[in-house]
Amino acid sequence: MANLSIPSVPWIPKHGQHLLLVDASPDLNGMLINLCDRHGWNIRSAKDNQEALTLAQAHLFDLIITGERTSSQQDIELLRRLRIVRPHIRLIILTDEFTTGDVLNSIRERAFSYFARPFSSDRLAEIVRLAMTTPLWDDGLEILSATANWVRLAVRCDLVTAERLIHFYRETSDLPEVEPEQVAMAFREILLNAMEHGGKFDPSQHVEVSYVRTSRTVLCKVKDPGTGFSLEELKHAALTNPPEEPFRHVVQREVAGMRPGGFGILMAKGLVDELLYNQQGNEVLLIKYLKKTATYHST
Repeated sequence: MANLSIPSVPWIPKHGQHLLLVDASPDLNGMLINLCDRHGWNIRSAKDNQEALTLAQAHLFDLIITGERTSSQQDIELLRRLRIVRPHIRLIILTDEFTTGDVLNSIRERAFSYFARPFSSDRLAEIVRLAMTTPLWDDGLEILSATANWVRLAVRCDLVTAERLIHFYRETSDLPEVEPEQVAMAFREILLNAMEHGGKFDPSQHVEVSYVRTSRTVLCKVKDPGTGFSLEELKHAALTNPPEEPFRHVVQREVAGMRPGGFGILMAKGLVDELLYNQQGNEVLLIKYLKKTATYHST
């Protein structure tokens, strides 16, 4: 890729949304410049975290993306200092070094997202788009308790917070082979189901999520704020279709005025080894047995 650069000082902010990029590699520069050009965003560079702090004190940025060459601990410290002058600043941490503890600390300090190399440029672009266009975000994820192997969170009932949590999960799961994506997809479907049916996508409501990791098992528990249901009542879900009518739930959803879908629980059940509901129907447990023991980074 050509060596793309972002103009240096002096900088006069234009109207619109502004992104600050810290010490980025040429390929990342190029991707983000193209993304900003497509959306009409303004982009500015800083050579290091200290310059980023100085610029953020003088100018209002919609998003700051840290450089890969700084550690996530340094970026979390930058975020703490930024919040003194910009309490609602959105910051995405990029780093070459990964530890589970840093991911959890980034959630505690309300980073918008966290990426450790290698990461998907498409996924980064999508998270950047969410960060630049989302009005509500910074009180969406709260860690209630956390150890290296057991995390419990309160998650606000909105789609953007769900997507942010799923990405944090992908970064911290550290599972072998295709298992991270299988669990992530199943987790996402159950989480969205809890937000939609239990929380009614009401941002004042929260879903409680627990993630437990052992050397051989992953468990995800999702508890929604609703009163619950029985599986027999789920006529709008593909899970309850009789074998001879695999799309019967589609008619039920149209009659009820619901969005297209209804395959989430059925898909989630096929991606994990066990899917269990409690008696009230407002708590779901996903269990995935790992095919081989993986090294788990707990520091």
